[in-house]
Amino acid sequence: MLGLYDATTHAGLQRYFDSGATRLFEWRRAQLRGLDAFLREREAAIGEAVHSDLGKPPAETWLTETGYLCTEIRYALRNLRRWMRPKRVNVPLHYQFARAFVERGPEGVALIIGAWNYPLQLCLAPLIGALAGGNCAVLKPSELAPATSALLASELGRYVDPQATKIVEGDGELSARLLEHRFDHIFFTGSRRTGQAVMQAAARHLTPVTLELGGKCPCIVTEKADLRVAARRIVWAKFLNAGQTCVSPDYLLVHHTAEERLLALMKEALATFYGADSKSSSHYGQIVDERNFQRLEALQREGTLVVGGGSDESSRYIEPTIVRNVPVDSDLMTEEVFGPVLPVRTFSKLQEAAEVVTLQLEPLALYLFSRDRSERRELMRLTRSGTVCCNDLLLQASIPDLPFGGRGVSGIGRYHGKAGFDTFTTERSVLCRSGFPDPDLRYPPYTVCRFGLLKRIVNLFS
Repeated sequence: MLGLYDATTHAGLQRYFDSGATRLFEWRRAQLRGLDAFLREREAAIGEAVHSDLGKPPAETWLTETGYLCTEIRYALRNLRRWMRPKRVNVPLHYQFARAFVERGPEGVALIIGAWNYPLQLCLAPLIGALAGGNCAVLKPSELAPATSALLASELGRYVDPQATKIVEGDGELSARLLEHRFDHIFFTGSRRTGQAVMQAAARHLTPVTLELGGKCPCIVTEKADLRVAARRIVWAKFLNAGQTCVSPDYLLVHHTAEERLLALMKEALATFYGADSKSSSHYGQIVDERNFQRLEALQREGTLVVGGGSDESSRYIEPTIVRNVPVDSDLMTEEVFGPVLPVRTFSKLQEAAEVVTLQLEPLALYLFSRDRSERRELMRLTRSGTVCCNDLLLQASIPDLPFGGRGVSGIGRYHGKAGFDTFTTERSVLCRSGFPDPDLRYPPYTVCRFGLLKRIVNLFS
C-alpha cells in the first residue's frame, strides 16, 4: 500500500484514530471479517508467496499461517463484544449511589514489525489484536520474505480500512525511520539485538512495547517418557519450516538410559517424514538466505554426527541434522540455532538437566516429555520460561486461550486471543456518582467531631 512513511502519513493515521471511527464495535468486526476474507480468497496466492520465500509446502503454510490465523480471527469475532464490555467493580458502602467499572480503550496508532520465518502469521496475528482493540496500525513485513511482503502491500488494503491500516515495505533502515515517529504501541518480532534497539527507540517517546524475541528452547526427555511418541513429535517440531521457528526445540536433553533408543526412533521418524533424501522431498523447506545458510553449515560440524550433515548452497538446503556429545560451551549450545540442526546431551538426574537449562537465559518455550507428573512439576519448579508444553511441542502457541510470549531476554508482553486484545488496549478506571447525597463530613472545616465521625464511617465499611 505504501513504500514510504512520513510525518504526513503518521498525522493522517492519528487524525483518523481521533475521529473515533475505529472505536466502534461494527468497525472492529468489519476489519476482522476483512482479514478473514483476505486469507480465504487469497489462499492460493499466499501459498505461492510463502513457498517462494521459504520453500514451505502447502500443508505447512496452511497449518502455521492461514489456518492458524483464521482460527484466531474466528475466536476474536466470537468474543469481541464481551472483551469490549466494561467490567463492574465493587465500591465501599460509604460511597453511596456510586458505580465503578474498568473499560479497555485502544492505544492509538500501533507499529507492528514482522519477522521472515512466518511472514504472514507474525504480521497478521498481532494485527488481529490491534484491530480488535480499535487501533490504527502500521505494518512492516520483513524484507527477507519479499514475495509475502509484496502480497500484503498490494492486496491487504482491499480487505481492511486503508485509512486505518498502512503497509510499508523496506529494510532495516526503514524500520529505523519508522521508530523515529511517536507511536502509541510498538510490537516487534525478531532478534534480541534488534529488539534492544527497538526498546531504546521506544524509550525516547515512552512508548509501550511488546517484544517477541526467541532464545534457546530446551526439550527434556526423561526415562519415563513415551519414546516413540516423543521421537515423532520432536522431529516434526524441530524440522518444521526447516527449523526456522522461534519456539522449536533448540537442543535436546535426554536421560542417559534413553538416548540410544530415542535417537534410533528419531532417525526412523526422519526417514518416514522426508524419505531417504530430504532434499528432494516436497515436505521440507529451505533456509531463508545465504548468511543463515553459512552459519548453519558451520554448526553442522560441531559434535558427533548422528544423522544428516549434508548441504547444498545453490538451493540453500541444510539437511535435517542431529548431533550428540556437544560441549556445553559450544556455539550449538550457547547460540540460538534457528535451523535444522539439533544438538543432543544426556543427563542422569533431573537437577542436572535443570542446571543446563538455567545456564541459558530464559527461553521462550520449555518442552518436557515424561509420563510422570511429579517429574514434570519438578522440572517446571527448577526452571523459568515464557511457556511450557508437556509431552508435545509448539501446540501451546496455537491455543487462543493461552497467552503467548517470552520472559526476560526471550520477550516482553503477551498476545494471541484475549491477550492480544489486552496488549493493544489500556485499562481506564471509571467512577460515576450522583449529586445526592452530599454530606458535609469530607468538607472543611474539619472539626474534631466531624473528623472522628468520618473515620468511624470509613473504618466500619472498609
